[in-house]
Amino acid sequence: MARIIIDDDDVLREILARMLTEAGHNVTATANGFEGVQAFRAEPADLILTDIMMPYGGLPTIRVLRGEFPNLKIIAMSGGGQPRLDIAKGLGADRSLAKPFTSKLLFDAINEVLPANPAP
Repeated sequence: MARIIIDDDDVLREILARMLTEAGHNVTATANGFEGVQAFRAEPADLILTDIMMPYGGLPTIRVLRGEFPNLKIIAMSGGGQPRLDIAKGLGADRSLAKPFTSKLLFDAINEVLPANPAP
């Protein structure tokens, strides 16, 4: 399954990409919301993992992607506190993760928002 990771933190973006790739997922990683939206439009994925606080922030990214692709699954991530995560959910994020989080929490969130056996 394809995933797009959007985070301006180079180290976290690389860690997330490596974790998901090792779990068998195809991953596209981008450094900001604008690049993430462009990557999704060029090659849609089944899930977006987006930071909230970054250039061309996660909140506008969620708003744009949710408006264009209402069935897209979105997980918002932030170290900026629960109020920001609540706003992300209000804009259409299916799930949110407070940074820092464990790999178990990440995979639990992914399994929660994606069907176990999607139809072909």
